Amino acid sequence: MQGNFILGCSGWNYPDTPDKGGWTGIFYPEKSTKRLYYYSQIFNTAEIDSTFYLRFYSKMTRGTFIGMARATPEKFQFSIKVPETITHRKRLSIDKGAITDLEEFLDKISPLNEANKLGAVLIQLPPSFTVDEFMDIEGFLDRLPHLNSNNHYYQYAIEFRHPSWNTEGLWEMLNQYNIAAVITDSPTKENLQFLSNIIVTADHSFVRFHGRNIKDHYWYNYLYSQKELDSWVNKINEIRSQTKILRIYFNNHYGGNAVINALQFKEMVLGSSLSKNEQEALKHAEKYIAVQKQQLKLD
Repeated sequence: MQGNFILGCSGWNYPDTPDKGGWTGIFYPEKSTKRLYYYSQIFNTAEIDSTFYLRFYSKMTRGTFIGMARATPEKFQFSIKVPETITHRKRLSIDKGAITDLEEFLDKISPLNEANKLGAVLIQLPPSFTVDEFMDIEGFLDRLPHLNSNNHYYQYAIEFRHPSWNTEGLWEMLNQYNIAAVITDSPTKENLQFLSNIIVTADHSFVRFHGRNIKDHYWYNYLYSQKELDSWVNKINEIRSQTKILRIYFNNHYGGNAVINALQFKEMVLGSSLSKNEQEALKHAEKYIAVQKQQLKLD
């Protein structure tokens, strides 16, 4: 029996028009649209990336997450990225207080726990974090808080961005702590193809589609072709057969690309039609893209 899977986008708060990277017009009807509410009528999960950036996270309170919980349907789920202070500035160092910062973060987002809307806690490492720091990551994982305020286990996922982590010892360690190794699709020049393999290290899994753009390192300015997505269908079904829940997020958010690819991929994995709302959203977005391409030809 295959495990459950939920699918959405990395972020939703993109108020600009697509020519500026936003979703207004291609997905949201207007800039004034209540974006999270609208998004949650189409998708059943979202990844919160804004918590990573100190300039945004420092302004957030518990009330921020109460509002998110209230704006979404009962079974909606948020996966959330830990702040850059923990991963990029303190580099998971216990001596520098990384665990203390994590505990404060988990307390701040606790309203999502209380509403049963917390998905995975995403720990994204910097590209400069190499296997030479294996002991640091092991020490950090050994101190992770396990139970949330509802006495449910936190589900952690960790993303590596350096090719030196292509080692069996890593997967064994993650399996010991029941932490998901994030499976990714990213540009070939990053030498991270090993993370596109089927890697199951926990009873839950996490997949991120970053895009394959190689210009200016903006991976996410990319629209996957259906042929490119098709190569992932069998992988996804295999992962589902080995885990209780699989979370999939499209991070190629620029200009609404993630909306199109996420809905296309959901239909491909399910092998059946989307809901009426999903079909309408996908058709509208695809038509928008087609019109823009035609306009460029005329210009």
